[in-house]
Amino acid sequence: MPTRRKILFAIAGAAFASAAHAEPALTADDAAALAFVKAIYEPYTKPGTDGSLIDSHKKLRRYFEPTLAEAMNKDQEYAAKHHEVGDLDFDPFIDAQDWEFKKFDVALKDTAPGKITATVTFTNLKEPTTIVLDLVKIKNDWRIYDITWQRDKNPDSPKTLRELFKLKGSK
Repeated sequence: MPTRRKILFAIAGAAFASAAHAEPALTADDAAALAFVKAIYEPYTKPGTDGSLIDSHKKLRRYFEPTLAEAMNKDQEYAAKHHEVGDLDFDPFIDAQDWEFKKFDVALKDTAPGKITATVTFTNLKEPTTIVLDLVKIKNDWRIYDITWQRDKNPDSPKTLRELFKLKGSK
C-alpha cells in the first residue's frame, strides 16, 4: 500500500519530468514580437474583415521600419495620383489578394540583438502558405524590416518586399 510520502514523491517527480520537457519560456522581446505578429494575422482569421490594412502612411509606419514604410507610401501616393495600381498589388502579409483561413502558426527565431525572424504558416484557400517576416526592434516596438514570400510558381517575381521596392538589404 503506497504511503503518503511515496505518492507525493511520485507527483513531484512527474511534475519535474513534465517541466523538463516543456517549451522554453519566451523572453520579453520574443513575447512582444509574437504579440506584434499575432496582431497582424488575427484579423485574417475572422470572416468579413479587411485583414490588416496598410492604406495610410500612419498604418504603414505602424507595421514597417521607416525606410520601407516610406517606399510603400510613395508607391501608394503615385498610384493614387495617376489612377494606377502600385507596385504592391496584393496583400504582403498573406502574398495574395483574397484569403480564407481560420488559424495560423508563428515560429520565432532570434537572429541578432533586436532582430527576430517570424515564420508564419497557414493554409489559405486550400494552399499551404509560408511567410517570413524579418523583424527589427526600433526603440521599444517591433517593425517589419522585410517580408519573404514563396514564389515557386513565378520565379521571376520579387521574393521579398524590399526587393519589390528595390531597397538595399533584401535577401
